[in-house]
Amino acid sequence: MGSVKDYFSSLGTGITSLLKGMGVTGKEFLTPKVTESYPDDRKTIQYAAPRFRAKLVLKYDAEGHHKCIACGICQRNCPNGTINLTTKMVDLPDGKKKRKLDAYMYDLGSCTFCELCVTTCPQNALEFSNDFEQAVFTRSMLVEKLNYLPELAEPAPAPKSAEAPKAPEAPAQSNVAEK
Repeated sequence: MGSVKDYFSSLGTGITSLLKGMGVTGKEFLTPKVTESYPDDRKTIQYAAPRFRAKLVLKYDAEGHHKCIACGICQRNCPNGTINLTTKMVDLPDGKKKRKLDAYMYDLGSCTFCELCVTTCPQNALEFSNDFEQAVFTRSMLVEKLNYLPELAEPAPAPKSAEAPKAPEAPAQSNVAEK
């Protein structure tokens, strides 16, 4: 007698589940549809969520200087070698030397979007953009130089002043009395 009771209870559960599913389908059938003209309305459409990580970008200030100090922390923390920094030493006007960023190379094809480079940057010089349109035909086009703006010229170091020739010194006089 238990098998007939189990049969009808499972049949009732199945019918209940079917009616719930049909209710969800009916609601979706009646809701108005929203169609976005994606390629045509690129300026007005919000594509991705605000926290979406698409591509690494160097931050620039209003004067055109990037905030990167070429410390290399982002390169060391990248788990798969996506970031490659090239630096150079420059002479400052006060005679000291300073390391400057020469090329900040970023390989989008190898990036895992883990955001370790952004979170560990001491100058807050990196961020991920929200632009998801990154399709290219060759992998070599995924490698980009991020410091794309030309670097503003540094003031030239002050030339070392040549010492003026000294006048010949007079012979030293001895205080020893002659005999």
